[in-house]
Amino acid sequence: MLLNILTYAHTLLRESLKEGDIAIDATCGNGHDTLFLSQTVGSAGKVYGFDIQEQAIQKTQEKLQENNCHNVSLIQDSHEKIPEYIKENIFGGAIFNLGYLPKSDKSIITKPHSTLAAIEAILEKLKTKGLIILVIYYGHAGGLEEKEAVLSYTSQLNQKEYQVLQYKFINQQNQAPFLIAIEKKKRS
Repeated sequence: MLLNILTYAHTLLRESLKEGDIAIDATCGNGHDTLFLSQTVGSAGKVYGFDIQEQAIQKTQEKLQENNCHNVSLIQDSHEKIPEYIKENIFGGAIFNLGYLPKSDKSIITKPHSTLAAIEAILEKLKTKGLIILVIYYGHAGGLEEKEAVLSYTSQLNQKEYQVLQYKFINQQNQAPFLIAIEKKKRS
């Protein structure tokens, strides 16, 4: 059975993340991935959740409280500032949902320059066999530009250091989202 994009993203992260890891939700949105990461790394782990929108931070905080999760630090700022906020030396994994916050202002979107800066910052500290998952929604103004920038960047990662997977359904209409998974083969 083929898994939908978000289910597959969580399946990959569940296999990669371990109890006690540091995980990053680079785009909190409505908090679903933040909650998943929190539960996956457990009380010994730590999750950092980023979003530029107050609405996203509030929704995520509510979801975490409803589920009694206390191992998350929410940061209302751009994910490109990860190095300013996270001082741990090794990250277990990260997830991005690129695009805009569902049911909100569609003019507030993730941007190529901040996304690429965040990916680079995470890759520097990603553990061996750690994953960065990028769920790319691009059917909106500015989305195609970010999609192309991410594909270009990830396609050029050194294959001796990283494995990069693209997972997408090719018979869906309306610019269906797809997934890029970056696995670090070895720490540099």
